[in-house]
Amino acid sequence: MLDIRVISIGAMTSHPLWGERSPVRSGHATTTLIRGEGMTILVDPGLPGPLLGPRLKERSGIDPEDVTHVFLTSYHPETHRGIGLFEEATWWIAREEREGAGVPLISILKRAAESSDPDLQLIAQLRREVDVLQRFQEAPQRLMKGVDLFPMRGVTPGCTGLIIGQDDLTTVVCGDAIPTIEHYRRGMVASTCADVTAARASFGEACEVADLLILGRDNIVVNDRQERGLMDADTDDAAENDGDARDGNSRRDRQQENEADGQ
Repeated sequence: MLDIRVISIGAMTSHPLWGERSPVRSGHATTTLIRGEGMTILVDPGLPGPLLGPRLKERSGIDPEDVTHVFLTSYHPETHRGIGLFEEATWWIAREEREGAGVPLISILKRAAESSDPDLQLIAQLRREVDVLQRFQEAPQRLMKGVDLFPMRGVTPGCTGLIIGQDDLTTVVCGDAIPTIEHYRRGMVASTCADVTAARASFGEACEVADLLILGRDNIVVNDRQERGLMDADTDDAAENDGDARDGNSRRDRQQENEADGQ
């Protein structure tokens, strides 16, 4: 039996669906813990280390050194602020996200270093980000029995969540593909998406298969969009450049095949 729990509920730097247009808080991703089969996987350690360590202990009773693997849904600075706590763990990220983040990051670093008036602080920060990304290994399709990669392209080119099967209950860890409860209820994706069309499809696919959704900057929600339809989004907030979720291709067949492979 898998143990799944939210360690820390994330927050957006600014929440456009609350009417916020500029940063008002320190953003950080929702952090999720998955335990089973001798593995302890921490997803998106978004809080800084001094905050995340105590939070991990109070929410799960374990210490950072007990974490065997770290998985990132995307390579955004707000998904891995606490990564330094887990030096002994294996670090995983989807290949598409590793490549999609690495190429532009190196390009930005090169331009910054070649500038006539280089920003040394920015260059140091970019080098740290490159060094951290290089430490990450390509995640396997199956992290453990019942826990598989679930591509959620759009918010970033390689954003990848997790689909977790337990008996008759399916949970999807969404990352920023579905950031908050307000985005979920309105069927909207973030205005900062790299590809809005792909993000809408990913939103729809997650809602099609999941009973529970762990949101990228919010808590766990019970998915009721299967019953009330995926196309009932409120589009009155078009000025936000957010979009209604579109029903994507079904992944039920793939999910069933993955579950069969693991048995």
